[in-house]
Amino acid sequence: MILNRIKVDPAIMTGRPCIRGTRVTVGTVIGLLAAGCSIEEILADYPYIQRADILECLSWAAYRTEEQEVVIQA
Repeated sequence: MILNRIKVDPAIMTGRPCIRGTRVTVGTVIGLLAAGCSIEEILADYPYIQRADILECLSWAAYRTEEQEVVIQA
């Protein structure tokens, strides 16, 4: 999966995934949606992000829920 709008940088928000060029974390966006906020409400509260940013946050979250950890024996 190619995500162009989500960046992970250890120097920004302690490495949590953020919308590029901002300090808005994927977790913040997903939490707002889960709390019942609409995309339009989020865009009004964060005018420096775009609808595509929010949709990519959803894609990131969906991808992460499907990720599996495999324990490798030494």
